[in-house]
Amino acid sequence: QVQLVESGGGLVQPGGSLRLSCAASGVTLDYYAVGWSRQAPGKEREGVSCISLSDGDTNYADSVKGRFTISRDNAKNTVHLQMHSLKPEDTAIYYCAAEIFPKATFRSSCYRPADFASWGQGTQVTVSS
Repeated sequence: QVQLVESGGGLVQPGGSLRLSCAASGVTLDYYAVGWSRQAPGKEREGVSCISLSDGDTNYADSVKGRFTISRDNAKNTVHLQMHSLKPEDTAIYYCAAEIFPKATFRSSCYRPADFASWGQGTQVTVSS
């Protein structure tokens, strides 16, 4: 069973940066996809970005493309989400999740939080002046 722990959230001013980390234990993530999703108060959870740890393929939601970068560290069983040019609308609880997807469904499953079985507890990101 995969255990996931997020870290790196906090309060940042608009235009600032944060780096989130998702550390996994219990399994090796080499064959998994790891996704970051976020949920703002009163809104549904939305997929933000994901990465395939087997081949490094990445995917981003339009709302974060060009500002967020997802990366893997297979040796440390960790995935990072580097966030730049943060906006107030990026404020949310950010969750990482892991699942094994067939290559053919990787990109579509990235944006469907319900497709992921293993989740972390979340980390709060607040963008405010």
